[in-house]
Amino acid sequence: MSCQKLSSLGRALWQKSSKTPCPSRTVKMQAFACGSVASGIVDGQGKCYVNGANCGSNPGATDSATSASLSPSSSSPAHRRQVVGKKRSEESPSVSGRSYSSNAPRFDPKTYLWARYNEMKRLVHDLIPPGVCNLLNPSTIYANNEVSLAEVDIYGFDYDYTLALYSSALDAMIYNTARDFLVEHYKYPHGIKKYDYIPNFAARGLHYDIQKGLLLKIDAFHYIQLGTVYKGLKPVPDEEVLQLYGGTHHVPLHQVSGFYGKGPKMKQFMDVFSIPEMTLLAVANDFFISHDIEYDPVHLYKDVSDAVGMVHIKGYMYKWIMQDVEKFILRGDETYAVLHRLASNGKKLFLITNSPFSFVDKGMRYMVGKDWRDFFDVVIVQADKPHFFNDCVKPFRRLDSNGDLQWDKINSLDKGQIYKQGNLFDFLRLTGWRGSKVLYFGDHLYSDLAMHRDPESRKVLQDWLKEREELRAVTKNLFNPQFGSIFRTCHNPTYFSRRLCRFSDLYMASLSCLLNYDLSYTFYPRRTPLQHEAPLWMDQLCTGCMKTPFLEEMAHIR
Repeated sequence: MSCQKLSSLGRALWQKSSKTPCPSRTVKMQAFACGSVASGIVDGQGKCYVNGANCGSNPGATDSATSASLSPSSSSPAHRRQVVGKKRSEESPSVSGRSYSSNAPRFDPKTYLWARYNEMKRLVHDLIPPGVCNLLNPSTIYANNEVSLAEVDIYGFDYDYTLALYSSALDAMIYNTARDFLVEHYKYPHGIKKYDYIPNFAARGLHYDIQKGLLLKIDAFHYIQLGTVYKGLKPVPDEEVLQLYGGTHHVPLHQVSGFYGKGPKMKQFMDVFSIPEMTLLAVANDFFISHDIEYDPVHLYKDVSDAVGMVHIKGYMYKWIMQDVEKFILRGDETYAVLHRLASNGKKLFLITNSPFSFVDKGMRYMVGKDWRDFFDVVIVQADKPHFFNDCVKPFRRLDSNGDLQWDKINSLDKGQIYKQGNLFDFLRLTGWRGSKVLYFGDHLYSDLAMHRDPESRKVLQDWLKEREELRAVTKNLFNPQFGSIFRTCHNPTYFSRRLCRFSDLYMASLSCLLNYDLSYTFYPRRTPLQHEAPLWMDQLCTGCMKTPFLEEMAHIR
């Protein structure tokens, strides 16, 4: 986007939103400045200044955003012939026999840098006042895509860590039992039993290098975050990490875990159940390293994985929870409130879980009541996810009231019945449920959304939606009348934008953009706020989401 287009966009938004005349062409730009940092001023003649100094930019020239890939530009040939903001005679590199001068006022670099630092620090303090983190509302829903609940008629749920939330005491029991399996069944040294569970050691989403025995954090572009690499319970120095990965902290795509988190050399631990397993891997590695015992990290990984798997396969976890549901299951009243509210508003509900029926039945009776199945139109247990989603061979089986398998062919999925296994293809075929009217929740909290239903509020909302569509048309025409910006859809980055970020460290409109930077300049990417970093965005401060909505209203129903 050129500076001129940015200025036009600002005027267009001003006109559409305030319905008042556009401000003068002198625009104060707090977050954007041509060829420099923020807080510049663009005057009516198209020159750009920062703190009184000409920064050598022109609103008509293409934006010199960081790049090593050349992004398409809509600039005319005349614009491309210009060096940003000045004539060639004023800005071109020096040539023997010629002399050049600048009209920009001289300033002390040190004073300028500290002035910029203090200005930006003040802006940050204004944007993020003390105590802003307390504004985060754990009941708020954060959107990665546009979802209209008005279009959703069918709600689906996983069971573990979705309908049923478990206390941290469960993690310690999984760890302790798997650790004892290592010692007693896999004949690992008894010294490992001296390691107690470390509750806050691991976190979801980490990668484990199977061959090197390293637990580490990798970014979206497959770069290892230095300072987050652990061998055993001790961090690995950055220099050693670079040596281990051939002088770089980038991990090639073919070595990183695949779609379901398992790769030839690395595994990504995605769910909450993985935290005890990561901790046990770190503990076992630490024992061998600290005792100077030679071992094969690949064997250790497989043994720990099998030991944790035995906890689930042998049903220990199910047994613990069923024996003491009050100790392990949290927030059951909220689960009941959610299901009751959806069902009472005519929504269809379904359950797809890997857990067995007896375990689910025990937990749901505790949280919802003995008639919990009345809420659900379809109940599927032991679904064997993720294979449920990509295996079209395994058929559905029906269970009787005692949980025993039946042999009849399944031609429909009926309310009041319990089904086992199956696959997504048959599920969609037998129910006819598909598209945006279906919303499925798995392995994260469900929080309700406060909505305004009165006619006046609906009219206001429709006016806002109409204005949004008008603004979208205006902004689209500023780029390409047919397709809009090459970088964004209405809400999300385009696939091109994702690929650009994936394969290039820098991007620019043309090579001439290099002329605007000293050859010792360092480019720093912007820290883009994530959806849950709400206080940085004013619209997130005004969601209207209440803490545990409608829970008190549900209490009298039970």
